[in-house]
Amino acid sequence: MNESELRTEIAAERGALAALLGALEPADWDRPSLCEGWRVREVAAHITTSYRSSGARFLWELAKGGGRMNRVLDKMARRDAAAIPAADLHAALRDNTTHPWKPPGGGYAGALTHDVVHGLDITVALGLERRVPQERLRVVLEGMATPRGVRYFGADLDGVRLAADDMDWSYGSGTPVTGAAQDLLMVLAGRRLPAGHLAGEHSARFAAAAG
Repeated sequence: MNESELRTEIAAERGALAALLGALEPADWDRPSLCEGWRVREVAAHITTSYRSSGARFLWELAKGGGRMNRVLDKMARRDAAAIPAADLHAALRDNTTHPWKPPGGGYAGALTHDVVHGLDITVALGLERRVPQERLRVVLEGMATPRGVRYFGADLDGVRLAADDMDWSYGSGTPVTGAAQDLLMVLAGRRLPAGHLAGEHSARFAAAAG
């Protein structure tokens, strides 16, 4: 995809997620997401951080946190989730579908990846029947399914080949673990999935603990 096409897909992805967030029950915002340690409201706070805050503020937060990016992002998400009403987090996403934010060094493909992965953190955890369009998944999978991407997210793919059962895509070598492409994307992102999303001899390796 070229830049214009990517921005169109980003806006559509954010719009779809905003519509879903707007339809949630109040209790849903406090349910766990796939992102370990974060509820739906922390994920929403994280997604919208760059719409609600300036780059200068983030750099200040990063400097104050000793440059530890993940720790700073976690702290900001938790703080904002506690302070900002769910309706305002929803509005921040709804009103910024065309925001030009890009992750440092990631470009618009990185922005699409950010939105798709964190959207799935919410929808898969809540059991919402939403399928990310394949054209978006292909862009995200292309960027994630690399040795560098696997190392970054800590996915244990030793002896495993991820094979989508809804599109022509696979990654790795070994015993197949099959599932929808968007579920396999979450495996690449180091998430653990609810029961029934994956099949194969090693599928339990990527499953969330029961209960």
